[in-house]
Amino acid sequence: MTSIYDFSAKTLDGKDVSLGDWRGKVMLIVNTASKCGFTYQYQGLEALHRDYAARGLAVLGFPCNQFGQQEPGDAAEIANFCSLTYDVTFPMFAKIDVNGDNAHPLYTWLKTQKRGFLISRIKWNFTKFLVDRSGNVVARFGPTTKPEALRTAIEALL
Repeated sequence: MTSIYDFSAKTLDGKDVSLGDWRGKVMLIVNTASKCGFTYQYQGLEALHRDYAARGLAVLGFPCNQFGQQEPGDAAEIANFCSLTYDVTFPMFAKIDVNGDNAHPLYTWLKTQKRGFLISRIKWNFTKFLVDRSGNVVARFGPTTKPEALRTAIEALL
């Protein structure tokens, strides 16, 4: 049986990191983009990270360019944008696909754990998956759900 801890991904600086590094933590996994109408959500994601990291929340960002070509930059440009524009300090990973034949295995698995409304594919940037301390995907939130709306669900898992 596959677990979230079986997956790894490359960070923006090219290091291969196991999601097992967050074993025992609550994870909020988000596909992101720098030129999206929802990009402002970086601010809310960073606030969640700052408010709850000490209690065991890990926000993990996965840039994706599959929706309207809204993440065109390379890893250095993405890192620079996140740092300078939103002071992002939570882990950001290398750009991935979340749908289709080249979807990252983590996202292929996440979509099997929690389907979206009537669909299993990722609908747009800033889709969020909430994972409990045991590695179970407990909720999926669409792009229009603002990070601050997740506080109650996150606090229930911390």
